[in-house]
Amino acid sequence: MEKTVKITIDGKVIMAEPGKTVLEVAKESNIYIPSLCFHPRTGKAGACRACLVEVEGLRGLKESCGLQVKDGMVIRTNTEQILQVRKMIVELHLSNGEHNCIACERNGHCELQDMAYSLGIERPGFLVDYERIKLDESSAGIIRDANKCIECGRCIRACNHNVMHEVLDFGWRSGKTRVICDDDKPMGESSCVQCGECVQVCPVGALTFKNAKGAGQFWDLEKKKVICTYCGVGCSIDMYVKGNKWVYSMGTEENWEKQTNKGMLCVKGRFGFDFLNREDRLNTPLIRKDGNLQKASWDEALDLVASKLSESKLKYGPGSIGFFTSARVSNEENYAMMRLARGVIGTNNVDHCARL
Repeated sequence: MEKTVKITIDGKVIMAEPGKTVLEVAKESNIYIPSLCFHPRTGKAGACRACLVEVEGLRGLKESCGLQVKDGMVIRTNTEQILQVRKMIVELHLSNGEHNCIACERNGHCELQDMAYSLGIERPGFLVDYERIKLDESSAGIIRDANKCIECGRCIRACNHNVMHEVLDFGWRSGKTRVICDDDKPMGESSCVQCGECVQVCPVGALTFKNAKGAGQFWDLEKKKVICTYCGVGCSIDMYVKGNKWVYSMGTEENWEKQTNKGMLCVKGRFGFDFLNREDRLNTPLIRKDGNLQKASWDEALDLVASKLSESKLKYGPGSIGFFTSARVSNEENYAMMRLARGVIGTNNVDHCARL
């Protein structure tokens, strides 16, 4: 099997890995091909036609999200015909529904907006009559605005094939087709578990986080990569913060194939970090003095714990002491606790609260 194939995209010669699609290779080479229904973690859909390209020797325009690279391919991504097709696709989406970018939570981080900007579209060329759908704010953490939905199907594939909760699907028919939860229930009354995967893959502002509403626009936020502290899986999280305050969490997309969580998060990893912003959160150790808990330094607290453990060991023996560790810390930290218990104290009384 060939290790690489040589292709040309817009005059640029690229050595590509066999089996990859034209769209994947273009993205890796920083060549812009828009894609509204394709996402690396949901795969090819071939529905939006935004990623059409021209391939020398092949008739018609081809979907780059499903076209595998072959040696000698010559590909063009920005011919006059392609740009006209893309412009029509964007204008149709902008004409149907409510795409008021100024007030949208996805302003500055919207793939439809990026497409419109790249094509120089300031306003749609025509308008389509539509029946406004009521905002769904029934769920604990997610706002659904069907008026902004472009029916790309990403959220459906992510729900059914990534996290496999099988809540979302297309419902109704023709011009009334829309994404529904279960048998068209409000999200808060459906079987949705609030993992937020649908929000993460949505290319527009149809799905957003409640806790992020009005908290800051995308360019105001700073991204911090952290490891989730809720269990021992070690999920990688991109935390978006503003003014040193947590705003929302996304599963890390960068090198997602090599991440433990493959870019996904559970409800705790997604929404369970609001405690970081609490004013009454403890930030120093507390020591009980004269019957009252008082603030202390870390050195003071650790010295007290060490002296009490030594005192108990001398008086009652190492078997009188037990250690509890947690699934919320790393394997290395659990190992260190075990070494402390057995190697320093001399006890085998070590337990693990796997259920937190």
